[in-house]
Amino acid sequence: MSTWLRRAALDPLPRSGQDDLMEKPARKKRDGRQAVTSSVTSDREEGLLVRAAWLAYVGDLTQAQIAKSLGLTRLRVNRMLAHARQRGIVQIRINSKVANCIELENRLRDAYGVSDPIVVPTPPDPTLVPQVIAAAAGEALSHRIRDGISVGVGWGRTLQLSLRSVTVRPVRGMSVVSLLGGLTRGSAINIYEIASRLAALFDAECFYIAAPVFTDTEATRDLLMRQSILEDAFTHARDVDAAFVSVGAVHKDATIFRIGLVGDDDLRSLREAGAVGDICGHWIGADGQLVDHPLNSRVIGLAPEHLRDVDTVILPSGGLDKVPVLRAVLRLGVVDVLITDEKTAEAILAEKP
Repeated sequence: MSTWLRRAALDPLPRSGQDDLMEKPARKKRDGRQAVTSSVTSDREEGLLVRAAWLAYVGDLTQAQIAKSLGLTRLRVNRMLAHARQRGIVQIRINSKVANCIELENRLRDAYGVSDPIVVPTPPDPTLVPQVIAAAAGEALSHRIRDGISVGVGWGRTLQLSLRSVTVRPVRGMSVVSLLGGLTRGSAINIYEIASRLAALFDAECFYIAAPVFTDTEATRDLLMRQSILEDAFTHARDVDAAFVSVGAVHKDATIFRIGLVGDDDLRSLREAGAVGDICGHWIGADGQLVDHPLNSRVIGLAPEHLRDVDTVILPSGGLDKVPVLRAVLRLGVVDVLITDEKTAEAILAEKP
């Protein structure tokens, strides 16, 4: 604090008439000394503002204590402190690495209409991004679980890791529904494994889409979709209260390509078609719309447009490789809770919606 501010804050002021300093302008003088009187009054008002601000933010006094000390009402003190902030006499700075995350959350909310964005600090080791996001995702999902809720789930490493951070508590009538077909071999990231583990945590009923996520031909997909067992499964999928989903990028190290679910030829043709990634097995372009590609005619999963009808769509995902697909899904306008890391959020916001 400057010498002037210290003096203004600490020099005693007369008690009489202090309540009037913030309300009444100096009375007009008939002797030509109006300017001098106005200047003195202004200095006294400034001093009173600084004194109140100093007591609040440096002295750590309550507004009631400040009011008693200065002979003012609590309402007057409240207004003075607000005025001090507006004028820049008081400037608040939060010295925390989390402060930037909070700012990014507000920017994501404003730019994309995400009702509840959650941004976590990016760890120094990029390989730890999924674990950090998963921890926050498990907590976010836990807060939304209630009696009678139906939760639809996707698949992927982040979703699988998030189950470690789910807080288990007794709930009644909960159900878990897979939102797309699964892998043909066992895997911790298989949607069947994720759905069954989440259901087991809460002793919930579990519904599966008992089919592969991609069929060999469009005709095979159409045949399977006409089966009553899949019709029932998709009825449950379309009626979920919350969806816990992930997105995938279009590069060879993405899980869907790394495990061989989609081959190199499809990788090249997806890029040529303008795909930036997938959500629930459906491949979308930068505008969030489905691209014209054979895989979109062979996928067995809930279409992205149906996510609009879900009350709460939770999407935990991060990493700079996911930025294009995350931006595309946000443009689609189906995400309510986005959980990502700081650097990913900054990259998403670097380009206009």
